[in-house]
Amino acid sequence: MTDLFRTACAAGLLALGLAPSAKAQSVTYSFEWVGGGGFSMRGAVSFDAGLMAEQLVTEDEVECFVVEGYQDDTPIGRWALGMLTETTTWTMTFDPVLEQFVVFGPGAPMPQAWNMNGIGTDCGEDGFGFNIGNAAQDLCLGGTLLVDSQVNPTRPFPAVRNDGFVFPGDACHGTMILSALPPTQ
Repeated sequence: MTDLFRTACAAGLLALGLAPSAKAQSVTYSFEWVGGGGFSMRGAVSFDAGLMAEQLVTEDEVECFVVEGYQDDTPIGRWALGMLTETTTWTMTFDPVLEQFVVFGPGAPMPQAWNMNGIGTDCGEDGFGFNIGNAAQDLCLGGTLLVDSQVNPTRPFPAVRNDGFVFPGDACHGTMILSALPPTQ
């Protein structure tokens, strides 16, 4: 690609108002959830720092996300944002002001559905998922609801600011296509 062509493309994008904007810094929160039956889950979520004053950050605003499930500290499964498909159940609501995930209550019938529907059967044959609905906070493994993991649906679910968290490669959205342009010569 010639420098003249590159310059013309950049000018065209600017004229259309499509110039890449400077990316704001991201913030990351890590969390640990402890359920019944020795089940637990650890993970992290990252989003644009400009959303810190908002009441809710939703799945559409998440940049990186990963959860890893355990039973008695033995890994049982994981799910990451890079595993998201058109059929994945994916709802995430986080309150950055209170630094916690939204739990069941008036106006929030199923505030968290991380690769798991309300009945716990769609996390995939080899999959892992988490859900907060009106019945419980619970896990799904291999397409089956882990009933023993259930805890009260209104139990608080806090997170801790952790900007040093290192996400695995499949936890983040891909980069913009424009960033893949070859270097100028």
